[in-house]
Amino acid sequence: MVLVIVVAVLALLAGLAANRFLRPRLLSEDDGSGMAVKDLVGPLLTLTILLLAFVLVTANGSYGKAEVASRGEARALDQLVETAEYAPSDQRERIQADAVCYARAVRMREWPAMADGNGSAAPNVWSTDFRHTFRPLQGKPVFGMLIAADNKRSDEREERLTQATASIPSVIFWFLLATLTITVVALGICLPRKNNRGQMITLAVITALLTTTLCVIRDVDRPFGGIVNVRPTALAEVERQATRDFHVHNTAAELPCTREGERRGNS
Repeated sequence: MVLVIVVAVLALLAGLAANRFLRPRLLSEDDGSGMAVKDLVGPLLTLTILLLAFVLVTANGSYGKAEVASRGEARALDQLVETAEYAPSDQRERIQADAVCYARAVRMREWPAMADGNGSAAPNVWSTDFRHTFRPLQGKPVFGMLIAADNKRSDEREERLTQATASIPSVIFWFLLATLTITVVALGICLPRKNNRGQMITLAVITALLTTTLCVIRDVDRPFGGIVNVRPTALAEVERQATRDFHVHNTAAELPCTREGERRGNS
């Protein structure tokens, strides 16, 4: 970073020196002629648009990864529930119950926390219980399938939590906001003061478009907390199916967790 700053400062000083000493020798124009402010606004506007476009692509990529991870986690949990059908009845009942409670803990506890870029310890109770349930099955064919499904669930959850944090640092966001402000002010300076209705409308439209783009970037960069957010729809469907499967084999049994995914007796 220091190198970039030093090179930029040297380039600016070289440009100013060239304007003062080389320009009279290279150009025969009057010292008062040359590029006007409006001639410099075009490149500034282009730079602003390119920066916004680049950051928008980055934020959109993070949003896409968050959505893919959420769906992948739901598929892995569903696979875990289906694989449990091949386990002995005691383990099958416990795995299916844990899957329902895990889904509830993610939806009700962890999902709201991810709006602020945080996770929750609530799902860990049930992911730990998964592993305890698997231990008696070591050596049986179903053990490897359960471990693979649970590892996939864990990986997808980790990716989901990673994408919950902003991918664009605050300093970049404020830099974009400052660039937008300078661009709009520079455009306003270049507009005529009279008979400028059309130009003023155009400036307002450009400002609105640039501002909307920056707002979209800010929103998409928070995939679980913005207006356009990733919802736990797939996980809710897996929870519904797992609840149904649990009650098919255990009609009168009660799930070991509350609707918020907390172990009964701890809420």
